[in-house]
Amino acid sequence: MIGKSVEVLTAAPAGISTLQDGGGADPSTGTQRLLAEVLAEVLAGVVRVEQVPADSHFFNDLGADSLVMAQFCARVRKRADLPTVSMKDIYRHPTIRSLATALGDAAPTPVPSPASAADVSAATPIPADAGAADAMAAPTEAAPRAEVPAAVGTRRYIVCGMLQFLIFLGYTCLAALVAAQGYEWISAGSGLFDLYLRSVLFAGASFLGLCAFPIVAKWALIGRWRFGEFPVWGMAYLRFWVVKTLIRTSPLRLFAGSPLYVLYLRALGARIGKGVTILSHAIPVCTDLLTVGEGTIIRKDVLLSCYRAHAGLIQTGPVTLGSNVLVSEHTVLDIETSMGDGAQLGHASSLHTGQVVPDGERWHGSPAQRTEVDYRTVDPADCSAVKRTVYGVLQLLNLLVVFLPLAIGGVSVLFAEIPQLHALLNPQRVAVTSPAFYAYALTTSLVVFFGSLFVGLLVVGTVPRVLNRALRPGKVYPLYGFHYSVQRAVALMTNRKSFTRLFGDSSAIVHYLRYLGYDLCRIEQTGSNFGTEMQQENPYLSSVGTGTMIADGLSLMNADFSSTSFRVSRTSIGPRNFLGNRIAYPSQGKTGDNCLLATKVLVPIDGPVREGVGLLGSPSFEIPRTVMRDNRFNHLQTGDQLRRRLTAKNKHNAATAGLYLLARLIHFFVITVITMGAADLYPALGALAIALGSVLTLTFTVVYFALIERASTGFKPQKPLYCSIYAPSFWRHERFWKLASVDYIQVFNGTPFKNVIWRLLGARIGKRVFDDGCFFPERTLVTIGDDSVLNAGTVVQCHSQEDGAFKSDRSALGSGCTLGVGAFVHYGVAIGDAAVLAPDSFLMKGEEIPSHARWGGNPAREMPGNGTHLDGRREHHDTHAAPARGH
Repeated sequence: MIGKSVEVLTAAPAGISTLQDGGGADPSTGTQRLLAEVLAEVLAGVVRVEQVPADSHFFNDLGADSLVMAQFCARVRKRADLPTVSMKDIYRHPTIRSLATALGDAAPTPVPSPASAADVSAATPIPADAGAADAMAAPTEAAPRAEVPAAVGTRRYIVCGMLQFLIFLGYTCLAALVAAQGYEWISAGSGLFDLYLRSVLFAGASFLGLCAFPIVAKWALIGRWRFGEFPVWGMAYLRFWVVKTLIRTSPLRLFAGSPLYVLYLRALGARIGKGVTILSHAIPVCTDLLTVGEGTIIRKDVLLSCYRAHAGLIQTGPVTLGSNVLVSEHTVLDIETSMGDGAQLGHASSLHTGQVVPDGERWHGSPAQRTEVDYRTVDPADCSAVKRTVYGVLQLLNLLVVFLPLAIGGVSVLFAEIPQLHALLNPQRVAVTSPAFYAYALTTSLVVFFGSLFVGLLVVGTVPRVLNRALRPGKVYPLYGFHYSVQRAVALMTNRKSFTRLFGDSSAIVHYLRYLGYDLCRIEQTGSNFGTEMQQENPYLSSVGTGTMIADGLSLMNADFSSTSFRVSRTSIGPRNFLGNRIAYPSQGKTGDNCLLATKVLVPIDGPVREGVGLLGSPSFEIPRTVMRDNRFNHLQTGDQLRRRLTAKNKHNAATAGLYLLARLIHFFVITVITMGAADLYPALGALAIALGSVLTLTFTVVYFALIERASTGFKPQKPLYCSIYAPSFWRHERFWKLASVDYIQVFNGTPFKNVIWRLLGARIGKRVFDDGCFFPERTLVTIGDDSVLNAGTVVQCHSQEDGAFKSDRSALGSGCTLGVGAFVHYGVAIGDAAVLAPDSFLMKGEEIPSHARWGGNPAREMPGNGTHLDGRREHHDTHAAPARGH
């Protein structure tokens, strides 16, 4: 098989392997032999390799892939006579001989009994010879121990859900009452100027009320947040949920990157210094526990809520950032973390509980570790407090004097001046039972739906292009000035999710991105060049090379920020690359031709340009660019095969786009009918008609899109796939992605109703699961056990695409599991009962986490515990049964 003298392991038909001397090499009798036996068993059942040379490359020579090697790692971990092996070990030492040498032939560590494990309570010791950097790089966590979820009764779970529903109804009725009174007051105006003046007053009062209400509720229900923990589904949790929901639905959330956003957080109790810029839309909830020093910049897509859900508990804790700190994009800051003055945290990184970045140090990775890479890439500029104040005031005036009055007053003018619309409010002229009623609704739906689609396409292709002429690449501009406003407008208008979802996962996305301003060179059309979720800060400075394919969730970082300045730069992705999910690609990215960038990888910005390799992890390390197994579909990507199959794929995707538009149009039509019906009932029921319309709209949306989604799969659960992207089974999977819509489901985060919706969509969800913002792309392939905890930003993705190959499989979480904030779980995964996956971790395909284990990192592997006892309480700190009230 291999034409050189090597040590070979022969796999017997029954899966029993023997070690042979292939040419005088000294055969290993320890760890190497045992590892070879396990690998032979795995390969015999999956890849069907009869011989396993000890010096052959797992991927290049034996044809294994990461899924096969994950199964190998799982089997090794179950052997008491072998040391633990992680996927990172596999990639770094890709032969039996090198892996055994790295692990050593030392005797395996004895597995502690449950009794002895319960006695462990001291923190993990740091060796005496360890350097300061090593000591700081490790989170101050306890030794591994079991995680026992807090006991939650079904009765408390149901009562909490009922109270949440009543609170929602009450808030809806209050909002409807305010809207009704405001509409009547504005409509009573005489003349356009009077209508405008009333619109300004009502818009201002409504905006200030929506902003002030969360602040009042927070101080009344909570007081000051304190370090502590309390169980989910109780009364303390109910108060927490009310405050969290109000804070995150405040209109000031839309002002991220504005001085008004910082003022809002200060009003909620956060201690924020002067000159701080926060670009992330994820508003911290436990704001009293957030401290940010002067001149700090927090970039977009950063999660730092100052709380987390863990083993049936809500745990609150401080996040402290010193002065002049840089927190880059796509990062997670867990509770009880801090960064000193002048510290930096690179993109696609995280700080786990207990981690401290000392003054002036640069860290990256998940969990973060020290690095010499400088992520501060833009020089400061003159940005005085006066400029910040003027910018905030102008933003507020622009909103209150222009946009809101036009939106609110414009509706009143339309209904007053257009007879057909006015007739909709007059039950004596057009009744709900009249055919004219539905004719008006259909006409309105068609005009508004397709009109907004056409106008939207026209705007995104023209207005940003004109505005962009004011920006010069490479020039440093101060924040909160004209150029900053232009950049924000360009980013806002060109990142329209509705268009990327319509055109994504089809050949049309290439033409749309070119229309936006992307430089796509001589694109090689595959029909799946880009997914449906992507964003950029400036499309006119975005380049993607020939033959490159991007799965989904790409974020092109065209703009670099400091707390006082910004600069736009070209971001270029080389040719013949493949990018997985959730990748933040900086303008300084050091990757060139023919690279594989794995899901959640930290794209390097230092060192030589990487070419012809794969990159995995955070911090990233090299892996094979491709594996033999996926090359079986290469013949479908060239010549007549490609032309014929691409034509068929385009036809299928065009039909899918048509079905997508039809489904959205029907939904919009029914919502229009509900709105008109509410208007028809308004003279008799008043504000109650508006409240009923709102509840009915939400209910219909849930049921309708559940029906559409189940219909897209033929009302059958999805099955695991391994196929080419040119196979009809993959096209049907793309149709499912496009037709399925769960944007509305975020409304139900932290409530029992989200579990009901997941079940309606086909997921197997256990009892009393706490879901604070998880997402399942393939619902019918997911199983979640009882009392599990799914934190905000988590994903359980049961599929993967690499170049022209598509794979999907089931993933299952046992009872009492915890997925940390921002964690990502791939397909074919099995997580045991009461296991914990740390924040921002990437659990690779095929991995198996044993019960009561704690894993973390990118890629995830077994790691020390998180300072918790067996009963789930944290060590060394006072805890509180509920968030404190009062000061």
